[in-house]
Amino acid sequence: MKPILTEKYRPQFHFSPLEKWMNDPNGMVYFQGEYHLFYQFHPYSTIWGPMHWGHAVSKDLIHWEQLPAALHPDEHGAIFSGSAVVDWENTTGFFDDQPGLVAIYTSHDTYPGSDRPRQRQCLAYSSDNGRTWTKYSGNPVLADETKTDYRDPKVFWHSETKHWIQVLATGQSATIYKSPNLIDWQFASEFAEGSHAGFWECPDLFPLPLDSGKEKWVMLVSLGDTGEHAEGSRTQYFIGDFDGETFVNDHEKETVLWLDYGRDNYAGVSWSDLPARRIYIGWMSNWRYANQVPTKEWRGVMTIPRELSLISNADGIRLIQKPVSEAQVLRIGCESFKDKLVTTEQPVSIPLKSALLELNLEVEFEGPALAEITIQHSEAEKTIIRYDSETETLSADRTASGEADFSASFPAVQEAPLKMKDNSIRLQLFLDASSIELFGNDGECAITSLVFPESKESVLHLASHGGAIKIRSMELHELSSIWNKEG
Repeated sequence: MKPILTEKYRPQFHFSPLEKWMNDPNGMVYFQGEYHLFYQFHPYSTIWGPMHWGHAVSKDLIHWEQLPAALHPDEHGAIFSGSAVVDWENTTGFFDDQPGLVAIYTSHDTYPGSDRPRQRQCLAYSSDNGRTWTKYSGNPVLADETKTDYRDPKVFWHSETKHWIQVLATGQSATIYKSPNLIDWQFASEFAEGSHAGFWECPDLFPLPLDSGKEKWVMLVSLGDTGEHAEGSRTQYFIGDFDGETFVNDHEKETVLWLDYGRDNYAGVSWSDLPARRIYIGWMSNWRYANQVPTKEWRGVMTIPRELSLISNADGIRLIQKPVSEAQVLRIGCESFKDKLVTTEQPVSIPLKSALLELNLEVEFEGPALAEITIQHSEAEKTIIRYDSETETLSADRTASGEADFSASFPAVQEAPLKMKDNSIRLQLFLDASSIELFGNDGECAITSLVFPESKESVLHLASHGGAIKIRSMELHELSSIWNKEG
């Protein structure tokens, strides 16, 4: 019987490795009733090092079974990020009567006789639901000596053109290739709009239905930390059209749309071969301080899985992200309140029964006001969520949330635009042992933030400054741990 994972700061309902280092999610694919999560993994240290693919599976996106590492470094180098697909029609010739899984990943080493990085795309395949893998004897299948940054392939089947599509991070652009068989690749196009504040990583490209009945394509691109911007690494997205070769952005090329306004949602990509839903997960950290966060047995945690959709509003078409509905299985208790007035003179305080919490809150503003939700971790430690009705800005302040001396970049106030609807806003908040994920107006904005409080005894304070607010409804759900006695 395995022990319950209760180390200091250990997430209790987010995926983290049993031990050692983890970063980018890789190879997410749904097959035979299982969600596969592979990830960048260093099995010998809690800091970044020679990359392997770690592996976990889930039947509900919440409870995870951790499996042995799937891919190990070889003669082509370390195993960097990539994706996985189901080869339903055996286009590769790797399988017999049944479909199988194919992983497409970047091998990283250096050019012979030099210290220049070399990145090439390789394949591995599995006939036993991802438990064992065979590397393709013809690796690598795609290389370009003119490009040093050449990594993180995201692959999917494009049914209209009957080709596999590969989107690759290539420095300050995303390059698109096509193939009939995952082995022979042909250049299709290159996309290089939006923000270039950091080198591009971990692209994704997928369609989503629009509320009008039309379909649009979404491209995700993560930006590495160059040290020039306070936020460190973060992720942008684009909305447009894709014809099987070229992605056309709907916005002006300088327009930047941010996926998350917190410091700690990076390299997120979506599951492939998942019917009728588009779900993604991100690495909940930031390259500004990822190697220094104050955990011991392990480093690295994933966000809660999120379902993506599109809406049309006054600003145009925007991406919506909501925690997957499967997360409701974590709920083990609820306190609810309705129609409660909060003023400067009449704040509200609620002792929290657990350090694991889901808060759903709808607040109405009767005039200009600054609403404040404080999670008092201890007498000295607190995380403050604020909404300013005049500027229509949502923020998460972790400047006093707990341990932060490992990086000057960690204490921060993270801000996101959020417009009121009928003078009110809706907030959903997930509190784990070392993180807060905040969603505004049913996923119109997200702020994802690590926090490292010493105490697990918390109190929730609700206050208003400059005017009264009315709590239309509030639900406080105590949440369970996913680390049961069976591990």
